[in-house]
Amino acid sequence: MADRARLTASAARYGFTDERAEGQLRAAGWWGASGPVEGAVDVLTALARAADPDLALRGLDRIREADEAGWAELAEALRAHRTFRGRLVAVLGTSSALADYLASHPAEWKRLTPEKPTRPEDYAGKLLAALDAGDGTVLVRAEAELALRVGYRGLLLEIAAADLGHLVEPGLAHPSYAEIAAQLSVAAEAALKAGMAVAEQEVRRADEAKLAVIAMGKCGGRELNYVSDVDVIFVGDGDLQVATRLASTMMRVAGNACFEVDAALRPEGKAGALVRTLDGHDAYYKKWAKTWEFQALLKARAVAGDAELGQQYVDLVAPMVWAAADRENFVPEVQQMRRRVEGHVPSEHAERELKLGRGGLRDVEFAVQLLQLVHGRVDPELHSASTLDALAALGDGGYVGRSDAAELEASYEFLRTIEHRLQLRRMRRTHLFPESSDRTELRILARATGIAPARGKDAGEVLLAEFRRHIQRIRRLHEKLFYRPLLQSVANVPTEELRLTTKQAESRLAALGYTAPDGALQHIKALTAGVSRRAAIQQALLPVLLALFADTSDPDGGLLSYRKVSEALEETPWYLRVLRDEGAVVERLAFLLGTSKLVPDLLVRAPEVLQLLGDPARLSGRTPREVATSLRAAVRRQPGLNSAVATARSLRRHELLRVASADLLGMLDVPSVCDALSTVWASVLQSTLAAAYRKRQTEIGATPATIAVIGMGRLGGAELGYGSDADVLFVCEATEGFSDSEAARFASSVVETVRKLLGAPSPDPPLVVDADLRPEGRNGPLVRTLESYRAYYERWGEVWEAQALLRARYLAGTDDLGERFLAMIDPIRYPEGGLDAAKAREVRRIKVRVETERMPKGADPTRHTKLGRGGLADVEWTVQLMQLQHAHAVPGLRTTSTLDALTAMADAGLAEEADTESLREAWLLATHVRNAGMLVRGKAVDQVPSSGRELAAVARILGYSADDDPGEFLDYYRRTTRRAHAVVGRLFYED
Repeated sequence: MADRARLTASAARYGFTDERAEGQLRAAGWWGASGPVEGAVDVLTALARAADPDLALRGLDRIREADEAGWAELAEALRAHRTFRGRLVAVLGTSSALADYLASHPAEWKRLTPEKPTRPEDYAGKLLAALDAGDGTVLVRAEAELALRVGYRGLLLEIAAADLGHLVEPGLAHPSYAEIAAQLSVAAEAALKAGMAVAEQEVRRADEAKLAVIAMGKCGGRELNYVSDVDVIFVGDGDLQVATRLASTMMRVAGNACFEVDAALRPEGKAGALVRTLDGHDAYYKKWAKTWEFQALLKARAVAGDAELGQQYVDLVAPMVWAAADRENFVPEVQQMRRRVEGHVPSEHAERELKLGRGGLRDVEFAVQLLQLVHGRVDPELHSASTLDALAALGDGGYVGRSDAAELEASYEFLRTIEHRLQLRRMRRTHLFPESSDRTELRILARATGIAPARGKDAGEVLLAEFRRHIQRIRRLHEKLFYRPLLQSVANVPTEELRLTTKQAESRLAALGYTAPDGALQHIKALTAGVSRRAAIQQALLPVLLALFADTSDPDGGLLSYRKVSEALEETPWYLRVLRDEGAVVERLAFLLGTSKLVPDLLVRAPEVLQLLGDPARLSGRTPREVATSLRAAVRRQPGLNSAVATARSLRRHELLRVASADLLGMLDVPSVCDALSTVWASVLQSTLAAAYRKRQTEIGATPATIAVIGMGRLGGAELGYGSDADVLFVCEATEGFSDSEAARFASSVVETVRKLLGAPSPDPPLVVDADLRPEGRNGPLVRTLESYRAYYERWGEVWEAQALLRARYLAGTDDLGERFLAMIDPIRYPEGGLDAAKAREVRRIKVRVETERMPKGADPTRHTKLGRGGLADVEWTVQLMQLQHAHAVPGLRTTSTLDALTAMADAGLAEEADTESLREAWLLATHVRNAGMLVRGKAVDQVPSSGRELAAVARILGYSADDDPGEFLDYYRRTTRRAHAVVGRLFYED
């Protein structure tokens, strides 16, 4: 045992960790009693340089066991030929799959002995020769597939050996990534041609049809992986049934032998015909094709079958490809495709996904292709199927900075090389970088990539750092490829490398979704003009912001709002610093500005809320009660009435912006929004009333009356929206020594002051105190005593007034007076025995009249959130009729909240739970849409937008993604309100 440990330790000097290593070395004839035998050091040194020495030695041992007779020749070749040694050991130390291949076909190692490997132009000949049956025909299907499998895997062996050999024997020729990818693509083309040869022999009447195979994707771009599907499109002529059999047979042969042949990029995808004529393709692309299909056709290349037909296809689609950017739906389709790609990545793999993740290969390819489509319309130099060639052409043409193009090329090649090494391991399609905790896999992958230890870090740690660096670099690709040139196009001094013309810049902005690119350029110019520190920060921020605005429903409006906010806050020292240092703030601000017209107007007057965007807990975490307490305390500290009102309005503005921001960002639900808005409104009213009351007391030196403010309508129900007025009643009561008339005069002067101060014009949403629900409406006194209210309701009160009182809630003033008012009206709004049939019919008649008279002319009743079918009025009138009829007997119905009353209806058995849920869903949806409309337009709106950017914005606010069709949201709204309207028909209109 001690002797084994000593010898194993000696073998470990060459990187072996497997305890079987010494035995395998002895069996190979390279290890003796005291260590390496004479002439074996070069082989052992080569094994030590392999990515995985144990794997390389194990592969050699398997070849030896499979072909004992030929081992001496192989062992001698390893000793004598440095190039061969480097190739074979590198392959075996990297790929267990190719080791399997060599163990199954031991003589295939001789493919690696020639000084120069097979030339790519000879690949097809080699594979066709392997299919030769010796009588002028090709082998039958099963034999052909086996021969093709062996031949194709042999080509991969040669390519991999040339790719990796320099890692084991430094100084060997080292093909570039582009050369390897091109060789893999040619090998795939050769396999397709071989598969076609088998199909042509097998399919009867094959000469009655022509078939061309068009390579797409990476094969079309000559940038194929070691393991990849090969995307194709088939074009036929003559008998299409025969052509289709040729195509399907070729797919099966190549698929069974080499790789999957995927024809899903054809017109109509998998649901479409496998083979179409040129005319069929022409008709489809002109009438039905989506933008992503033209993006895919960038890489279309004829590779097999009838060459003339294939070229005709390429010539047919090329003009369509280079006109795709002019399509009306170009921008949304391209953006949707980008998001869809990112959405395919599982969250647990997001940081390791080489291909689809943020900062991955698709980001580079997507960006390059989009720039090609935008600028290739007028520049044929960009008409390349290769990502790297196109990127170089973009740099040479001035569309991308040369240094940016070079950096992206390096990062792209790095990730593609990593992808190749990962796939070589087991010849499986994978794009997943190893876990950061998997030190063994990281070390092997690093060695397979040629990365060495550095600065005290082992090779795996260096690889991980490099991977993260390249991912981060690519994550900035939209800034580098799209937006920075836009800034330079309007800069005062041209850069040496890049300056887009105005027309080019406008073209790029239009392609990114800006409908007024000339205006956008003016905004960019204004924001970045000069040499100040502020301009420098804007130059750094704008590329990111332009990208973020492009993903909102209104990029132009977002950029304009950003300019207005920036100009308004240019003297605010922390404004740009927060945006520069906090990425989350920038992302959220861009969404807010590109979605809402209300937010920017509030933001310039309440900029401190901007700092909350980086902290969701602070943005949405304050309870309405905390806000109310803080607001009242701040106002109470003010020395005079005007300053008190100014403070109340300022704090209300802050809260309105905070709530709106949290609402837009999905951090608050509908009831929370309504509660927050109602509470802050009530707090402003309380504070202003108290200040006005104190001032009037001081002026007359007496207190003739106490006052109570009763909230009505949405304010009473704590269901206010952003554009709601404050419906109230004012109640007073004479204090000792004063008459009712003196009390009313005093209270009226206080109340008028409150209404005047709060209703004064302001850039903020108005603070309208509406007392029209008082007895006798606008013709009645603004303030009444408690007894006056009692007398009126007992003598003159109508059923609609009892209905209005269902929302009455004490808000401000003297608590005792407010509570006695509510106690006085309870018998009126909750009548003993409920409503009689005549009064119930009157409620229904009034509802019909209100809807008829107040529905705007031409309004669509299926989209009107307030008076439309299944809208707010439908739900609320149904609930209120139930309250008038049953609240005397059902205590749960004695509430000002619509939602609480719906719950009580179900609990009491007054309505089926499914019906109340339908009403609840419709009420919440209509309220949310109404609030969203106010946020989007900046003014109150009751109609759901029917189309366009406003509909898209409202849909985004309600949780639909940018990929979703806004029409789906509109359908959902109509479906939900239609169900609710049916429930209203049963509960409200049936006796």
